[in-house]
Amino acid sequence: MNNIRPIDMMILDSLFEMGGGYVLNFSNKTFSEFFLGELNIDIDDPKYARDGTSKGRRLKCFLQTVDKQTVVRTLNALWEYREAMRAKFGNAEPVQNAHGQFLQVIDRISGVAASPKPTPAPATNRPALLQLSTDLMAMSSMAPQARGYEFEKFLKGYFDLFHLQARDAFRLRGEQIDGSFVLDQQTYLLEAKWQNAPTGAADLHTFHGKVEQKAEWSRGLFVSYSGFTPEGLDAFGRRKRIICMDGHDIYEALSREIPLNHVLSAKVRKAAETGAAFHHVRDLFPV
Repeated sequence: MNNIRPIDMMILDSLFEMGGGYVLNFSNKTFSEFFLGELNIDIDDPKYARDGTSKGRRLKCFLQTVDKQTVVRTLNALWEYREAMRAKFGNAEPVQNAHGQFLQVIDRISGVAASPKPTPAPATNRPALLQLSTDLMAMSSMAPQARGYEFEKFLKGYFDLFHLQARDAFRLRGEQIDGSFVLDQQTYLLEAKWQNAPTGAADLHTFHGKVEQKAEWSRGLFVSYSGFTPEGLDAFGRRKRIICMDGHDIYEALSREIPLNHVLSAKVRKAAETGAAFHHVRDLFPV
């Protein structure tokens, strides 16, 4: 079984400091205890030592031997340990865009199933991400109406890059919907605004009303390039069916190469945990 491409294994080598046969700061004893305690796996089993007995070689053999679900579960546990140790000792992040690179590897291993049909996992596509960043910056000098249309097209391309089954804007009787996409087998309606002033409560309530008029399982994403007023978010309240994203979130995700599907999933989870519709990417994915 070949779960991990060589280029992705190189990324994991860097993230988990696997040079010279090591893995992070584990000793042989703590490495064994980690796998038994966190994953209920005997990493000392001889079948994982066919390429060598060092921690790094055993981990690589293990990752290429077990099923993909176990690979993803193991890597997520190792990442959680890595970040806990980094926070404990106050270590700076040694790898550029580490979290984004890690999540892209996870996507490629597990695949991203945004619908009942298997969907290809997003590939690392730095040229496409750079082009999106360039396009976003170019919009700032456009006239408002043209900029609004281009912003919708930009978001469609952004969603398409991460295989979120985006659809263009469509008009229903008496209302305009700026598009839709599918995330984790849930359909989201899209509202996109690029105006000079931050978005207030009135626009949030209007969009939420559109979502509530659709099927019970419909959700919404409100993207306001200029952000949201604190007063508007407070007045909008909690326990709503939409999540929010602003221009800073987009730049943060693009520059740090954090996959959009993970950004949106993190926003959904945080909204479920707190009831609040808006959380910054920089808080969801701290450096």
